[in-house]
Amino acid sequence: MPIPSQDIPDLLRLVPLFGELSDEDIERVSRFTREKRLEKGEVLFQRGDQAHGFYFVVTGQVKLAFSSAQGNEKVVEVIGPQQSFGEAVMFMSRPYPVFAEALVDTQLLHIGQSVVSELIDQDSSFARKLLAGMAIRLHSMVRDVETYSLRSSTQRVIGYLLQQSDESDGGGREFDLAVSKQVIASRLNLTPETLSRIFHDLSEAGLVTVRGKHITLHDPARLARYQN
Repeated sequence: MPIPSQDIPDLLRLVPLFGELSDEDIERVSRFTREKRLEKGEVLFQRGDQAHGFYFVVTGQVKLAFSSAQGNEKVVEVIGPQQSFGEAVMFMSRPYPVFAEALVDTQLLHIGQSVVSELIDQDSSFARKLLAGMAIRLHSMVRDVETYSLRSSTQRVIGYLLQQSDESDGGGREFDLAVSKQVIASRLNLTPETLSRIFHDLSEAGLVTVRGKHITLHDPARLARYQN
């Protein structure tokens, strides 16, 4: 179902970048905002396409990834509801370094570059907020590189499971994986076979139970200390 035009300003207020804009500015941004709907598996943009704005996920999930010359896929990030992406590339005048694909049926908003440039020119605090948001994402990517470089495969998987537990409703010990195991493996820089082996080892150790996408953490504290 298409997003009614009168609802777009309220959705734009959920974009962290626009949280402190005036009603007048929000209305202006909404005139440069377009809805985009993707079916599961549909590509939003390819690596090498030019950026003309950035995106905000209303519902659904989008993976950002690239493929190697050998055809292997590396998932860089999974973007969920109320998250935005593409802000940095928008200002670099360079093509996208990754492709974007919907993991499930997805609704997005595309905010045009021209109106964001106008807001930067007129409001220095808006510019600072934009830079802060991009710095946070850069810090997250540096942390990922550190994780892949210094942690074992098992430690990466444990860290991911504990993070998903913390982010689940109520921070429970039971939760459903938000994405497929193949996407998780790529995100953690593992092969699917390695991920399956680690899940098996953790299950054998009595630390987790894995039933499809449903995960049970039997002792999170012990899981955090586990070394293999």
